[in-house]
Amino acid sequence: MYTVLIICIVIVIVILLLSVLTTSKAYDYKHTVDSLDNNPYLDSQQNDQDSTDKK
Repeated sequence: MYTVLIICIVIVIVILLLSVLTTSKAYDYKHTVDSLDNNPYLDSQQNDQDSTDKK
């Protein structure tokens, strides 16, 4: 009976530590932003706006 309880507590502690480690690693990740120079979506959006302005 006590062995099952101890095994369950160890599993809970391991899962808790893994989730804390994963969250900590996620917050340390350095995000980057692509430049706007070669953005095809921005070009198509600009073209769509130009065509609606001409109407």
